[in-house]
Amino acid sequence: MGGSSPYRVMVVDDSAVIRGLLTRALESDPAITVISSVSNGDLAVKAIKRHDIEIVVLDIEMPVMDGMTALPLLLEARPEAQVIMASTLTHQNAEISLRAMAKGAADYVTKPSSTSEIHSADSFRRELTEKIKAVAASGRSGRRSAYRRAGPADAGGAPAPAPVKAAEVKLRKAPILPPEIIAIGSSTGGPQALIKVLPELVKGLRQPIVITQHMPATFTALLAEHITRAAGRQCAEGKDGERVEPGRIYLAPGGYHMVLKPTSDGPIIRLNQDPPENFCRPAVDPMLRSMAPIFGTRLLVIILTGMGADGQKGSKEVTAAGGTVIAQDETTSVVWGMPGAVAMAGLCSAVLPLQQIASYAHKIAVRSAA
Repeated sequence: MGGSSPYRVMVVDDSAVIRGLLTRALESDPAITVISSVSNGDLAVKAIKRHDIEIVVLDIEMPVMDGMTALPLLLEARPEAQVIMASTLTHQNAEISLRAMAKGAADYVTKPSSTSEIHSADSFRRELTEKIKAVAASGRSGRRSAYRRAGPADAGGAPAPAPVKAAEVKLRKAPILPPEIIAIGSSTGGPQALIKVLPELVKGLRQPIVITQHMPATFTALLAEHITRAAGRQCAEGKDGERVEPGRIYLAPGGYHMVLKPTSDGPIIRLNQDPPENFCRPAVDPMLRSMAPIFGTRLLVIILTGMGADGQKGSKEVTAAGGTVIAQDETTSVVWGMPGAVAMAGLCSAVLPLQQIASYAHKIAVRSAA
């Protein structure tokens, strides 16, 4: 924390037991303080008007006012606050969480299904505390809710922020050859970013697109459906042994690393459950490592918003093979962890606001080899 004050959190859950467990888990980290704990959305809206709250951990299913009803009211009452949805891992709640992120929630966590699991779930406590600290730190940097208005056209919104200057981040030369395939890596804030970037990116392109987004299985299947509807192009979880075809979008399924393998008939998808990398499975690094030697100079990588540094090591191998990496800028990222890691390592040919990524990538992808 470097001497700065703890991040100020409100916990919203209809179970007093769960609220107590969450509060104790969060306050075990000295960087976090829980300044409010309430049992429904209505009380949360009243509390956020009284307290200087940075992060809201918001349950979905509650009496009086549920999480989805409360979400826009919380963001209206305190626009600079960030909301992390919390729910059990069911198909219905995964769908609601994705809709919540589309409406301004920064991220989500999946709660263990029982209080005993919360007591013993170190991975859950680590995920929740790390997400809170990453998202809150982004808010304190002055970006606040800038990413919420970073739509493809920004119609009627604020003017697009300027891209990162070359003097701030050392950029590589732009590619000469168009890519044969596009790879995208994302994490915190990624679902929102993907839904905004892909509709513009796929217009007129036939290159296949492979995506690794940090998510559990129930979420990735639903995210693929959301992308299909938004982009107007088929997106599905990758299947082991499936051939990579032009015009398709492949999403790494939750719980599996997705890598590509060369064959005489073209690259195919392989799924594995090798150990997590960067605490994640799926992870971006294995995907990029597998693609770099196959495609070389004909690979375009896009690193979108996300906490941590997943994708940096893989991007280093991509650029060593002659491929191209571009990253989302700090202003429009929910968390400038993953894109910041590749940008500050000097691996990017461009670091751009979210709403400029599709057009830049599109120009690269349709560029004549001549």
